[in-house]
Amino acid sequence: MALAMSGPLHAQSDGTTVAAPARPSTQTGVVAGQDALELYIQQGIDSNLVMQQKNVSLDKALLALRRARSLYAPTIAFQTLYQTGDGGRDIPLPLGDLLNGAYATLNQLTNSNAFPQLENQSINFFPRNFYDAKVRTTIPIYDKDLAYNKQISGQQVQLQEFEVAAYRRELVKEIKLAYYDHLRALQAVAIQRSALGLAGEGKRVNQKLLDNGKGLPAYLLRAESEIAAVEAQLTQAAQQVDNARLYFNMLLNRPATAAIDTSFNEESALHSIPMLPNGPASAQQREELQSLAAYIRLNETVLKMNKQFFLPKLGGFLDLGSQAEGFRFNKQSRYYLTGLQLDIPIFSGQRNKMTITETNLNLRNAQLNLQQVSQQLNLSAQVATNNLTAAWKTYQSTTVQLNAAETYQRLIDRGYQAGTNTYIETVDARNQLTTARLAATINKYNVLQAAAVLERETAAYSFPTKNQ
Repeated sequence: MALAMSGPLHAQSDGTTVAAPARPSTQTGVVAGQDALELYIQQGIDSNLVMQQKNVSLDKALLALRRARSLYAPTIAFQTLYQTGDGGRDIPLPLGDLLNGAYATLNQLTNSNAFPQLENQSINFFPRNFYDAKVRTTIPIYDKDLAYNKQISGQQVQLQEFEVAAYRRELVKEIKLAYYDHLRALQAVAIQRSALGLAGEGKRVNQKLLDNGKGLPAYLLRAESEIAAVEAQLTQAAQQVDNARLYFNMLLNRPATAAIDTSFNEESALHSIPMLPNGPASAQQREELQSLAAYIRLNETVLKMNKQFFLPKLGGFLDLGSQAEGFRFNKQSRYYLTGLQLDIPIFSGQRNKMTITETNLNLRNAQLNLQQVSQQLNLSAQVATNNLTAAWKTYQSTTVQLNAAETYQRLIDRGYQAGTNTYIETVDARNQLTTARLAATINKYNVLQAAAVLERETAAYSFPTKNQ
């Protein structure tokens, strides 16, 4: 439901207009005249530095998910080993002592030297010029942790997506507030310039009267004092314009001096302000709550994984390689080796049970945190609704005051020219008019800013499809 704040435009004495309060009506949709602001919002979403950092974190979470999925695939690696050495322990092999006697007897019986004498041998433990080169392939056959890790990585991606969406909404609010601040500061400058023109006209009239012998020097001094005061206020208003432009351009990651398009229709924006008169505002669509709910689901997944610590893990491997001394490579050196590896947990000093208890506590804490944040956000949404209602009523009141101040200023000015009112009364009337104009402008943008805050608190802003 939308509360329209349209009405006939009330002409001011300096040619500017301000909307008079009107009876509320319902309208929906984004109205024309807000295109400049919408384009700036899109530009901020695309170029804001913090937004880019959030997107980088999301990309990292997506990579972690892809990494978790890749753990199901086999791992292939080339491994090689080279060893050589000398010294150390030997294995004595007394071949001569064992066989030479028998060989001598055989030579006598056969009247030949067919069986030569052998020397005792010694075999060293260290290999010499030994290599082992192989291609090892390993693959998980059954590992429930891999499935849980994949699920947890997917939930972490979802958490990061909610974080990006939450900051994106916050950025939209900040861009709107900064844009309204800039427009308000520009209008304040215009009002102060108008007041300066009125004060200058007052000085001109008093100078002319004084020259003709009908004025008072005190009135001329008062006019000069009024001009100096307005010039000081104009300088301050111009500084506020610069500050507002700096912050706005910083949000959009633009040069600090970049010009800002001010083709914004405040009256159309006031038409489309969302209100919730039929009940309390709700924050249930906030990404923060969805993120906390996703975090609860993640803790539930971790709990399920920890409770299944007793499940075995089974993996397989296959080695294709060659090993030999002297860098030989032939049919005898080539080999293959395959096997299975089974890991069954038996005892870990109650560490698994303590981990389960800790996970239960984390889950309970996440559930309580969701309840607390839900209450806080709903309270903030209701406060934002009340602030918007109060801002709109204040704007209506200041518009009435502006109408009265304009009428009063015109009457006093005519009376002064006719000689029925004093110059002090004209100065007071002009000050009241300037104050009323500033109040009307400030409160008009207070309404728009309060609407932007309510839009943020209720997650009511609709993003273009490509940003979903």
